[in-house]
Amino acid sequence: MKTLEKSLHLQQLYDFYGKLLTNKQKAYFEAYYFNDYSITEIAENHSVSRNAVFDQLKRVEAKLLEYETLLKLHDTHQLRMALYHQIEKSETIDETKKLVTKLKEIE
Repeated sequence: MKTLEKSLHLQQLYDFYGKLLTNKQKAYFEAYYFNDYSITEIAENHSVSRNAVFDQLKRVEAKLLEYETLLKLHDTHQLRMALYHQIEKSETIDETKKLVTKLKEIE
C-alpha cells in the first residue's frame, strides 16, 4: 500500500531524476504513481507478471532515493524555495542581503 507522503516524495524525486530511468521503469512508475494503476493492471498492460512490476517499482524507488542521496537536487530545491519565501517576507535590506548570501552559498 502506498502512503500519500511517500508517493508525493517519490513523484517529486521523479521530476528531478526521471530522465535517468529506463523507458520501462518510467512507464511502470508513471502508471503506478501518476495514473493510479494497480500492479495487476500494469502487469496486464505490459504482459508481464505482477512480481516483475513490483520488483521494477522497488528498483525505481531505490534508484530515485540513491540519486537524491548522491546529488541532493530535491533537498537543494526545497532549501532554495524556503529562502525565496523568506526573502519575500524580509522587512529590511540587511535581512534581505543575508538571505541572498545564504542563497548564493547553496548554488
